[in-house]
Amino acid sequence: MAATPTIDEQKLEQFMGQFVQDMGAAATAPLVVIGDKLGLYKAMAGGDPLTPADLAGRTGCRERYLREWLCQQAASGYVEYDPAGGTFRLPPEQELALAHDDSPAFIPGAFQLIAAIVKDEPHITERFRSGEGFGWHEHDHDLFEGTERFFRPGYLANLVESWLPSLEGVVEKLEAGARVADVGCGHGASTILMAQAYPRSTFVGTDYHEGSIEAARRAAERAGVADRITFEVSSAKELSGGPYDLVCVFDALHDMGDPVGAARRVRSQLADDGTWLVVEPMAGDAIEDNLNPVGRVFYAGSTMLCTPASLSQEVGLALGAQAGQQRLTEVLNEGGLSRVRRSAETPFNLVLEVRP
Repeated sequence: MAATPTIDEQKLEQFMGQFVQDMGAAATAPLVVIGDKLGLYKAMAGGDPLTPADLAGRTGCRERYLREWLCQQAASGYVEYDPAGGTFRLPPEQELALAHDDSPAFIPGAFQLIAAIVKDEPHITERFRSGEGFGWHEHDHDLFEGTERFFRPGYLANLVESWLPSLEGVVEKLEAGARVADVGCGHGASTILMAQAYPRSTFVGTDYHEGSIEAARRAAERAGVADRITFEVSSAKELSGGPYDLVCVFDALHDMGDPVGAARRVRSQLADDGTWLVVEPMAGDAIEDNLNPVGRVFYAGSTMLCTPASLSQEVGLALGAQAGQQRLTEVLNEGGLSRVRRSAETPFNLVLEVRP
């Protein structure tokens, strides 16, 4: 008979406190999505103190629902409440994060992504039993838009300002006129940002998901850069049209079923002096290096999205979103690229300069 474990009451109490925080965060996700979709945060922009009735007048939504929503947002620290006037206010810092789509701090896309993951939980649960993969294209539609809106702020803050300048000689080529491929481009946020920054260069964005490519083409038209970007439906191992001066893969290498094969293909399409920019989720090389808040987010995404996506494809290497630089370097070396250097990093991103 197994001995009854001794319970440390203080540790139990601490864990239950963590549970309350986690439950509150999880319960907040759909409310942020609601606020985003209904334009509630945008209606509160400017910092005016508003009653629920005021917000109802601005949005056309029902006051009774807005009252509960505002109270929950105040309890979460997303808005401020003034008991003297019974008003709610969106502070400028939260406004930057919640009301402005073009802000580098914009966060509602992350909650849209999380909501999509929750919808697909039954499918992933079954894959735990069967071991089969679950393709990116099989997920709830909100995932595709949410992913673009989640990653785009990071690209806005870093891609042109720091990541590209961290690559040897690349900015000079882009300014003079380079040929660039963005593999696994999704809705094209990264491709469009580069095209806007470097008008003399031409770009090809590829993704196997047809719906995302259609969205990318529409986004390029809206941004006025469709004349310099071609978006194509193709996998990484089908990349063509080289030689390219620069190939980019943003947060997608670990999702591929055969990243080694993809690396070989990129190598074949690179110019002799070309550069491959690989941006991956920040991760250390050992599990214990990633047992932190950022790793918590990425391991969740890896379990629900990245690993199932890779397992749904040929080879199914399933690197996972926390592969780390050492494992990524092994994959790139096996694909024929001998020089791998960490050129930049952020709390969320590992940026690698890769050359033959």
